[in-house]
Amino acid sequence: MEEECKPIINTGLRGVTIASTKISDVNGQLGKLVYRGYLVKDLAENTTFEEAAHLLLKEKLPNASQLAGFKEKLVAERDIPASLVAALKTRPNESLPMDILQAGTAMLANHDPEINVQTREATENMALRLISKTPAILAAWERIRNGKDPVPPNKELSHAANFLYMMTGEIPNDEIIRFFDACLILHAEHSFNASTFAAREVASTRAHIYAAVAAAVGSLSGELHGGANTRVMNMLLEIGSPDRVEQYLNDELEAGRKIMGLGHAVYKVDDPRALILAPMSKRMGEMAGQPQWYEMSRELELKAKEAFKTRKNMDIFVNVDFYSASLYYSMGIPVDLFTPVFAISRVAGWTAHVLEEQFAEAAPKPMLYRPESDYIGDYCGPEECVLEPIYERKP
Repeated sequence: MEEECKPIINTGLRGVTIASTKISDVNGQLGKLVYRGYLVKDLAENTTFEEAAHLLLKEKLPNASQLAGFKEKLVAERDIPASLVAALKTRPNESLPMDILQAGTAMLANHDPEINVQTREATENMALRLISKTPAILAAWERIRNGKDPVPPNKELSHAANFLYMMTGEIPNDEIIRFFDACLILHAEHSFNASTFAAREVASTRAHIYAAVAAAVGSLSGELHGGANTRVMNMLLEIGSPDRVEQYLNDELEAGRKIMGLGHAVYKVDDPRALILAPMSKRMGEMAGQPQWYEMSRELELKAKEAFKTRKNMDIFVNVDFYSASLYYSMGIPVDLFTPVFAISRVAGWTAHVLEEQFAEAAPKPMLYRPESDYIGDYCGPEECVLEPIYERKP
């Protein structure tokens, strides 16, 4: 008698290709990340976030006139509805910032004049609004929860500079702006990660782009996806000083606990984004008079790599969160805003994926995602359960 065929279960969809994309590629073996064919290193070092966003949405880097027009559209969409600001003021101050960002993203749909228009042009317009307005929501919330009025956008500032200005009320210096702009580029896209998959799955139902991005924000809020740089910073705060790194590392390894910011689901070498962030973290720490955060990170990286090689005969590598934590902290960004800052960057990638999911011209045409499952709820044996009247049911 032949054995009954059992379905192959790919837990977490690891190794399962579910769609094709032209947006980005992650080569974990070589440590390469590309946006539409361009190395992210080249983009971070030689372009602005606005250029990278144009590349993601419109499939090519802009020339000077195209960039000017694109920036003009982004700047024009920076204001958020007064009713949304009023709603934020009703939220408890202790609300989780990612919950605020997710709710605010969904509420933006109520004010979009094209919400019922199902064309690529209209969806692209909505993508621009999301890229412009999500930072404004986060900046407004940071002000409101601290008892301050939101700061209106400054139309003369770049996307990166304007967010920092709306959050603090002060225009940062050029070096900080450049560092933050590079951070936004580095976090803008990373292929079919959990939040991007969430956005594309919702988009596959033909839901509007706000619903898809709100779902992505919700996915990013989970500790197994977003939030790692927050935990890296909490780790550094717990360590306290470079001379305590070795003892902390030994204690954590002896207890079998994970060292935050080390290891990645895809990269088998150091994350290419971490290599760009590390020198910025060092410089930012020096500028802020807080060099210890970078020093601890660097010491922990070196000693952890040595310890993993010695104890487990394996290599361990830094990921993007390892140095972004100390960089953001030295910039004065509150620790609980690290993941929302990730989101206001990644919204460029999410919206690009929604556009591709709903309007790609590739064959086969995109279709509703509908995976199968293996039902194992064998409650009543091989037959269906008999429904008993409520007075005969046993506890």
